Amino acid sequence: MGALRVTARLEIVRPEDSPSPSTPAKFVADPLFAEALRRAAVHMVAMHDATPRIVRYTASLRKWLITQAILALHFERRIDPSRSELTAAKLVDFIVASNVASKNTAVAHLAEMRNYRLLIDAKQHADKRTRPLILSDLAEDLIRQWFDGHLSSLDTLDQGGRLAQSQSEPALMHYALPRATRRLIGDRAWRDPPESVATLVWAESGSNILHDLVARLPTGVLPDGRILVGPLKLSDITNRYLISRSHAQRIFARARELGVLGWEGFGNRGPLWISRGLIDDYRHWQAVKFAALDEAFAWATTQTR
Repeated sequence: MGALRVTARLEIVRPEDSPSPSTPAKFVADPLFAEALRRAAVHMVAMHDATPRIVRYTASLRKWLITQAILALHFERRIDPSRSELTAAKLVDFIVASNVASKNTAVAHLAEMRNYRLLIDAKQHADKRTRPLILSDLAEDLIRQWFDGHLSSLDTLDQGGRLAQSQSEPALMHYALPRATRRLIGDRAWRDPPESVATLVWAESGSNILHDLVARLPTGVLPDGRILVGPLKLSDITNRYLISRSHAQRIFARARELGVLGWEGFGNRGPLWISRGLIDDYRHWQAVKFAALDEAFAWATTQTR
């Protein structure tokens, strides 16, 4: 449980700070976890479909980690006004110190978020040189949808009331999200997923594609070996996720080389299959995230009483 929280000043999350025994192993062993993940994937695909041109810009793991760092800094300032404001310089310090991305990548992604009005200038600030930023209402709405969707999936595992509590106490997200983010950014099991997962999620729009495939999985116990998810054309992927055919071909070609994904027929024809190994790797990887969110939410409830 004592995962490293990496910041510019390298803080540590100690076991005694954790009110809940949430571990990845606990989730992987839960027979309901597979269905909880499938529901979470359905929710994330629906979020993409509602705002495809925005969500696609966070649909690679590197961009998502940078986005989560932005969210953490924003909400930490929200709950503690004594903290410094979110600026490009502060974000770069955080990102570079945690080995998430280069300075140039962080700055470019920040510019993208400003371009799509996910980040806006803070009002009435005397020093124009620092240009402090805050999340827009659109960005806050999107991250709340993501956060509450994951709470809903957690509730399916133990019939808990996390979602209802979050909806009645919106500030819980402001506390929980930064804590979970710092834990995940400091955890190599999350930052460096298994190769079968990494070949998708490190690619642009690859996370969306992987969630889409998981959302198509049948319910119940999955067979060993290949799992058929039904007919799916490459054009269905490119049209839905606004990517070029050549980019999609590269993603699927690499996955097929690894033996984790492909079509039954020649030339990307016939039903699409996913290997059981990819699904198992995905579950172990996602369990790291769900453990962090579960622990952070339990901790947040102790901070808002």
